[in-house]
Amino acid sequence: QVQLVESGGGLVQAGGSLRLSCAASGRTFSRYAMGWLRQAPGKERDFVAAISWGGGSTYYADSVEGRFTISRDNAKNTVYLQMNSLKPEDTAVYYCAQGPLLRATTKVNEYDNWGQGTQVTVSS
Repeated sequence: QVQLVESGGGLVQAGGSLRLSCAASGRTFSRYAMGWLRQAPGKERDFVAAISWGGGSTYYADSVEGRFTISRDNAKNTVYLQMNSLKPEDTAVYYCAQGPLLRATTKVNEYDNWGQGTQVTVSS
């Protein structure tokens, strides 16, 4: 099973940027779509961004479209989330998760094998 470890979270002022990384172990990483999801205090876990196995297809939540960019480097077994123009409402624990084989998905219940999460806090 692929193991996922996120990094790159932290405290940033509104308007700032952060880059999250998710390092995966295992030789099957490149076969799976990957996604980033987030959970704010007292709220359900929400979809943020997804990328297909080869990186050719990406999807974003409306709330982050144009500000966040998901990418992956299969040679390094890593998926990234570049977050620009951050807003206080982006504050959450961000999770990397493994999606279905090949195709990307926006459905939270189609993700399994989650990382431990990394905290992102945006101050106003």
